[in-house]
Amino acid sequence: MEEQKFMPEGWKEIYRPLTMEELNNSWQSGDIMNGYVTKCDSKYNLHIELGKKVIGIIPREEVEAINIDETGFPRPSICINKVNKIVQFKIKNIEDENHVILSRKEVGKEALNWAINDLETGMILKGIVKNICSYGVFVEIGGGVVGLIYIEDISVARIQTPFERFKIGQKINVMIKYIDKSKQRVVLTYKELLGTWEQNIKEFSEGQVVQGIARETEKYKNGIFVELKPNLVGLADYKENIKYGQSVKVSIRKIIPEKKKVKLVFI
Repeated sequence: MEEQKFMPEGWKEIYRPLTMEELNNSWQSGDIMNGYVTKCDSKYNLHIELGKKVIGIIPREEVEAINIDETGFPRPSICINKVNKIVQFKIKNIEDENHVILSRKEVGKEALNWAINDLETGMILKGIVKNICSYGVFVEIGGGVVGLIYIEDISVARIQTPFERFKIGQKINVMIKYIDKSKQRVVLTYKELLGTWEQNIKEFSEGQVVQGIARETEKYKNGIFVELKPNLVGLADYKENIKYGQSVKVSIRKIIPEKKKVKLVFI
């Protein structure tokens, strides 16, 4: 399935200086544009370089439509963290080349409407990792709209923390798991993009010796699960002094396709 991202009609990516005529045309057309944040000033307004000596300003109140606090403004940290990043915006007003006012908030509203009404379960999207916590990963899928990948949806192999798989700013593909329209929440999944059991097992055969990563070493005293690939694990007989995350060498004793199981032996 083809990856998608928030790219409404009229989208323009700008990585070159634009003329005032081009800016005026985009303003009149209501284009959604893409630009580079060069500075966050003392009032937490964002500065976007649009053309030769032309700087667009996103006022603080126009930075976000979604992540705002009780005052109606985005937190200062949100504004500061956008420096040296690409953001989407619309031109809100042009007085002259020294006064080009932009709005990311308007894009956020359109993006949220897009996410709630146009996205469907199973769609694959492009996203950027924005935050990582113990229970999951927050991924921006466009226009400030952020979806959540719960830790159990990162991979079949169980991990202790999402930091083992992702880092802030990483670009990844994600799949829509479901959309809660009443709460305006998008839940994502990642493991479905790592291949099925049948696809992953094709790389392995009985008797093969491979490197793996030990998982769930304390919980299962009758054996230790070993990650062969993020979406493929096997079970080896329990062995003392094997620690979580340790690289181990195992031999594939038996592959049982009808049960989707792999039995391993520590070497």
